Amino acid sequence: MVHFYLHSDSDIPASRQLFDQIRFAIASRQYAPGDRLPSTRQLAMQTGLHRNTISKVYQQLEEIGLVVSQAGSGIYVRPQGNQITPQQQSPIATQYPQAHQTVHECIENLMTQGCSLAQAKELFLAEIDWRLRCSAKVVVTTPSRDVGAGELIVQELEQYLGIPVDLSTLESLSSRLEEDSSVTVVTSRYFLPEAEAIACNFSVRVIPVDIQDYAQELEIIKNLPNNSCLGVVSLSPGILKVVEVIVNSLRGEEIYSISCLVTDTQKLQATVSSAHTIISDRASYHTVKAAIAQLQDDLIRIPKLIESQNYIGTASVNLLKRELGLI
Repeated sequence: MVHFYLHSDSDIPASRQLFDQIRFAIASRQYAPGDRLPSTRQLAMQTGLHRNTISKVYQQLEEIGLVVSQAGSGIYVRPQGNQITPQQQSPIATQYPQAHQTVHECIENLMTQGCSLAQAKELFLAEIDWRLRCSAKVVVTTPSRDVGAGELIVQELEQYLGIPVDLSTLESLSSRLEEDSSVTVVTSRYFLPEAEAIACNFSVRVIPVDIQDYAQELEIIKNLPNNSCLGVVSLSPGILKVVEVIVNSLRGEEIYSISCLVTDTQKLQATVSSAHTIISDRASYHTVKAAIAQLQDDLIRIPKLIESQNYIGTASVNLLKRELGLI
C-alpha cells in the first residue's frame, strides 16, 4: 500500500494534502486504472484523519473523475478512456477480489519485464490450455512396494472426479511420461519427493493428496475393551504398517492387533477367526465380508466388521478438483 505523509504544522489543510498525494499516486501509476484504493479505515489508521474527512476526499476525487465508488466493494481508480474495470466486466472478479488483484499484479509484472499485453495474454492462455489438457489425464503413482495405496487412490479419484485415472508405479513413471507428458501426476504426500524428482525431468506437475485423518476409526480403537483382538485389513501394506504403530501408541499391550493384506487369503481367514473387531478399507470390505460368511459356521463369535469410508480426505479431493479445473 502507498504511504501518505501529512504535516500537522503545514498551512495546507490535511485533507488537501491527502487529496493531492492520492491524485499524484494515481497520476504516477502507483495506483493503476482498476486498482482498489485503501479503505477509509486503513487511511484513518495511517494518517490519523477522521474517516469522514477521508470519505470527503474520496468524494472530491470522484467528482473530478479520478475514482469511482462501487457499493459494497470500495473505491477504484477510474479506467482510462472507455476502459472497463475487471470488476465491472466480470462477476468473477467481484466474487474473488484477491484473485483479481493477483492477476492484475502478474500482468503488471510481465509488462515491466517488457511483455506486451498481447504476449501476456498468450502466456496466460498457453498455461491455462496446458493445464486443461493435463487435467484430462490423471496418473496416480506410488512405489511398487505399496501399489495397494495407489489402487485405493485410483478407485476414489475415479469416483469423485468422474474421469479415467491411470496407475503407474514410481519405478515405471519415467517410461509412462516419455510416452505422454500431458498429464497430471497425483500421489500421497508420503511419496511426493520421489514423484517430483521424476516428474521434474518432464516439466510435469505433481499434486499431492492428503489421506483421511481416520478420526472415527481411532475413536473405535480407543474404546475397545482390554484384551480384545483388533483386525485391520487393507490393500496397502503401507497403511498396515502405520496402523500397527498407531494402535501400539494408543493402546500398547491392552489389546492384540492383527494386520492383514486382503490378498493374503490364509492370514485373512486367521484374522476373521481371531478378531473381535475388524476395520477394513472400502476396497477390501466385500472380500472380508465374504470370508466371514464362508467361515461363520466354524466361528465361536462373528467379528464386528467396520468399513472405512475414505482413504483420501474430503478437503484434499475438493482442492484437487479445483486444481484440475473440474469445479
